[in-house]
Amino acid sequence: MHLDAKPFPAPRLPLRHHTAVALLLLCGAALPILHAEEAGKTGGAEASAPQGEAYPRISEEAFKARLPFFDYDPSLPLEGRVVQEWDKDGTLRQKIVFRGAQGFLVPALLELPQAGARPLPLVLLLHGWSGSKANWWEDENIISGGPMREALLGAGYAVLALDAATHGERSIEIDYQHVNAFEDPNAPARHNYFTYAEIAVQTVKDYRRALDYVATRAEIDMARIGLVGYSMGGMDAFYLLSVEPRIKMAVACVPPLLSDGYGPASPIDYSWGVKDKPLLMLMGRQDEMYDAAKVEASYHQYIEGPNTKLLWYERDHKLTDLYVPDALAWVKQHLPVE
Repeated sequence: MHLDAKPFPAPRLPLRHHTAVALLLLCGAALPILHAEEAGKTGGAEASAPQGEAYPRISEEAFKARLPFFDYDPSLPLEGRVVQEWDKDGTLRQKIVFRGAQGFLVPALLELPQAGARPLPLVLLLHGWSGSKANWWEDENIISGGPMREALLGAGYAVLALDAATHGERSIEIDYQHVNAFEDPNAPARHNYFTYAEIAVQTVKDYRRALDYVATRAEIDMARIGLVGYSMGGMDAFYLLSVEPRIKMAVACVPPLLSDGYGPASPIDYSWGVKDKPLLMLMGRQDEMYDAAKVEASYHQYIEGPNTKLLWYERDHKLTDLYVPDALAWVKQHLPVE
């Protein structure tokens, strides 16, 4: 079950491998937010004039100083392979594994429509906190993952979803605990923990490794890669747009933009990296995970441009499948099926 319904904690999760992410704290911190007309049943309403104050964000110089922490060694062997396959309902679904940036095997699901000219455009699907890649194959969850995935496949797109670091099948990285860990009063205290920033950085590196893998697949057009991310996955969209040139466009659904718990991974700081890349933000006016007025003001101050759009829904963190047509339209506009 996807439990991404309240502000993310500052995770305290056991780990086996440390990263250098803590050094990012030396580079400063900051972020933005948004607001709009009442959403109708056919889609979201566009942003209105800002009514509040934008979130703070770090300087562009500090932003650039953080980017090397998302680097990885592309020469490391991928060892990518298909471990399971389903051929039904007009699609080919494969479970794949490959070596992530720190040597863990990363599980993923790749699904391709059987019809359509090859090579296919690919949309990466990024789940939320406490979820997993499987959420995109489920209909009744907070991200409406099944309807979004099915809409993309029906429009002629291949899709690829990973388990984020420490999530889903990758809970082995945290001794099989859930990311919202149960504190056993009878167990010894745990030491050595992942922070949210470390989880975010590792996930971004592994999506970059995933692109290295799909580049070996003749069915995928590497010139047409986009992403749809929900909640934490929407936050990841800001990091990936900042560091991965192979990603051409993004849809970020209900991403919280700023929190002390995110440390050096608050998405507002990575709004510097959006630049001219197409970005659609889909937000819930009743969402308690961010301040709608600050989001609105942050969008206008930091993000708004000819290739960006902000839409609002009269919803909370669960937009329901109302967002799917708007997300699909954005993908089709900026990542056309040929």
